[in-house]
Amino acid sequence: MFISSLSNQHIKDIVRLQTKSSARKKEKLFVAEGLKMYQEAPKEDIVNTYISETFLKENKDKIRGSYIIVKDSIFKDISDTVTPQGIICILRQREYQLNTILKKGEKQIFVLLESLQDPGNLGTIMRTAEGTGAAVIMNKSTVDLFNPKVVRSTMGSVFRVPFLIFEDLSDAVKELRENGVTIYAAHLNGGIYYKEEYEKSSSGFIIGNEAKGLTQEISRQADCLVKIPMEGKLESLNAAVTAAVLMYEAKRRL
Repeated sequence: MFISSLSNQHIKDIVRLQTKSSARKKEKLFVAEGLKMYQEAPKEDIVNTYISETFLKENKDKIRGSYIIVKDSIFKDISDTVTPQGIICILRQREYQLNTILKKGEKQIFVLLESLQDPGNLGTIMRTAEGTGAAVIMNKSTVDLFNPKVVRSTMGSVFRVPFLIFEDLSDAVKELRENGVTIYAAHLNGGIYYKEEYEKSSSGFIIGNEAKGLTQEISRQADCLVKIPMEGKLESLNAAVTAAVLMYEAKRRL
């Protein structure tokens, strides 16, 4: 198939999934762009692959399975990047359950996100979670994991890191605690430094909104408030950096 018009239904589908979170949630599909993302995407999750004319000429040997060719000028219009690589794929969203993520008898790391809004932060946290073997849990007011900017920022980790989305993060905290996970909230009012508080159990770290931090409600549900020691006049670190420090310290102590 060769697409040469913006009115083509395939093109409309791509644009809708790129721009509307409601469409992604309803159809349980998302868009990933770029050769690296395509190569790392699980083959069984790919619904359709779209490549530009130029990409086909230069990279035909890198394509596996079927694909749809898109006129170069049309591809530029539908790309979410400034300099399109020439390949886009639509994928099924993976779904996980807490009871399958939890591993009995093993120490695990969880990072819980309360209403994060920055796509780059969520993407970086997903990458760090992969590096530490952690699972990511977020509430529904956190930026959409399948937002194209988030997906791109994960650099492929979105395909591999277990994640859960809860209507209310308190429910996640409750379930984790019931399963022996110690919950720590990264908080400016933490009475102790993070290094002093880790226990020999699975750990869950709650990270709050970039501007407002954690709500009092979720903070009260943590087993402990922790803070990271800092020099100078700094009060806090970027949300993704905070999550990385805590996850790697927890991994070191597993």
